[in-house]
Amino acid sequence: MPICRFFTALLMTLAATVALAQDKVVYHFDNSDTQATPGLRTLRNYMDTAPNTTIVAVAVGDGVNFLMDGAKDKKNPNIEYGPLISDLVAKGVKFEVCELTLRAMDIKKDVFVMDAGFTPSGVVRIGQLQGQGYGYIKP
Repeated sequence: MPICRFFTALLMTLAATVALAQDKVVYHFDNSDTQATPGLRTLRNYMDTAPNTTIVAVAVGDGVNFLMDGAKDKKNPNIEYGPLISDLVAKGVKFEVCELTLRAMDIKKDVFVMDAGFTPSGVVRIGQLQGQGYGYIKP
């Protein structure tokens, strides 16, 4: 009986380790003014704490502005978003911009940082990722 308990405990530990290695999270940005700086900070903290996490940051509506080339924090212009985004991309974070937002706001793709990708619909993408088991975070 003790050997069964040992193997049960071992299997549970291995399962927990695998689960941690497969964590998936989607960040939802819809307001650059209030979410960009704290959101990028929490993304950095998340990756520093759980580096094996798969993270996709999806920007819709006014949330796309911080992904534009040269974008800075309006309250603290010393904070440039481009380098912060590049550092997160180097750690494996993916940034996606909603193409429906671009059409509605008449914004061209070439104004965004090179690290940004695009998705046809940000809200649909968030729903798809949640359907694939991604946790949802809105900074």
